[in-house]
Amino acid sequence: MKRGASEECRVERAGKNMQRKITLFALCALLLALCHSVEAQQPGKIPWIGYLAGAGSGPSPAFIQGLRDLGYVEGKNIGIIYRVTEGRTERYADLAAELVRLKVDIIVADTTGVALALKKATSSIPIVMASSTDPVGAGLVASVARPGGNVTGLTTLTEELGGKQLELLKEIVAGLNRVAILRGTGLANDIFVEATQPTAQALGVKIIPLAGC
Repeated sequence: MKRGASEECRVERAGKNMQRKITLFALCALLLALCHSVEAQQPGKIPWIGYLAGAGSGPSPAFIQGLRDLGYVEGKNIGIIYRVTEGRTERYADLAAELVRLKVDIIVADTTGVALALKKATSSIPIVMASSTDPVGAGLVASVARPGGNVTGLTTLTEELGGKQLELLKEIVAGLNRVAILRGTGLANDIFVEATQPTAQALGVKIIPLAGC
């Protein structure tokens, strides 16, 4: 196998492993938050998950399969109530309030906007973020280490992520000394570039941010 093909396979495997880890971490956060509700359930009752999404037609197959792998089967020992905003931000508040009225035991939010709407709707039902760029800056949690309140979950940007990706590039590309980051506008891009700089300096790599779309 040629070196280029080997490197592509290695990067692809690393990406798949990260995707599996993200799914696992999200489910762990969900189950950790859910355990308190399960303890309070009456005998014979199953816990209910509210799932509020910005788009789509239902929870992702990976989410359902992950629950199954952990012994949770929809309709058997767990229930899921799914609501979708269809990309309309004006529906966030109403659908969040609906899930609260239905008295679900825990709610999964697939975006930062959805999580913010849910946080305004309830301070008692646990909320798990499937993804959030900057949960601290958005006001969802007090800090990553100690979230506080009723919101937990995952952030797509951490201090380590950009650095780890840069380390992988450095290992794959011999003599790497300059890396361009094609970036758009917004807070997420600023955080990513800033968090990558310390690792870049340690590796002797110059980061060149380039404006994208």
